[in-house]
Amino acid sequence: MYRPLKFLSKWTKRAKDHAESGGQTAPGIDDSALQAVFAAASWLIDYPGDDLLERLPQISALLDQAGVPDHLKDDLDETIGHLGAGDPIGLRADYVETFDTRRRGCLFLTYFSNGDTRKRGQALLEIKEIYRAAGLDLDESQLPDHLTYVLEFAAGHDLRAGVRILLSNRAGIELLRLHLDEIGSPWAGTIRAVCGTLPALDGDDIHAVERLAAEGPATETVGLDGLGGYGDLPPSAAETTAAMTAAASASGAAAGPCSAGGGQTFIPLTDVTGERS
Repeated sequence: MYRPLKFLSKWTKRAKDHAESGGQTAPGIDDSALQAVFAAASWLIDYPGDDLLERLPQISALLDQAGVPDHLKDDLDETIGHLGAGDPIGLRADYVETFDTRRRGCLFLTYFSNGDTRKRGQALLEIKEIYRAAGLDLDESQLPDHLTYVLEFAAGHDLRAGVRILLSNRAGIELLRLHLDEIGSPWAGTIRAVCGTLPALDGDDIHAVERLAAEGPATETVGLDGLGGYGDLPPSAAETTAAMTAAASASGAAAGPCSAGGGQTFIPLTDVTGERS
């Protein structure tokens, strides 16, 4: 099997560069439009419970009011239209099939770009520290790299820090986009819109992502040992949380929630069952 180690090494270097950058985005999109895209996307890729389905008109209105560029709005409207017209029970079954049963549909951003438990645990801890620097926390049952949480953070708390997290995990987002496009998923438009807010990829990057997506991540690069993945199943949140705890212990940091001085507790969009909190 093709093992894209060079590809992952390249992304690791870029991730470090992005973490130290100003959080650049695609040209021609102002901050209010970016925040609207990220807020809408954080809802649209969440579990389609009744609360989400009832909010679809407000989500669409938000995009209009913020002046989101047409190409991004069209992508988001693709998902909004499908959710609005679909049978709720069928939508929920499709969501679970799309995001909870396939590795390529995994919404945990660090999954593809970190090959072993310790490395991924450290990556998760770094994201959690970014939240803490903004005075926010996840509780111990949550993984900070879930795309809904990162998008919510960018939309409502710290836009540039949120963008830096997205850029640092660009490979996983692009893999998710290609997978959803490939299977004709109604959620593909939302991920295209998120990718459309980020700087363009160069030709080598596009080829590398497409090749990795087509052939599937090698076991050695995805780090299934200790991350809970089995076969084509996504990683286990519980086991990856244990990895983050181990990484925190090794670095001397605290793994559990401890709000920054004067900070607030970060209540994520969803709880561990996928229901809106």
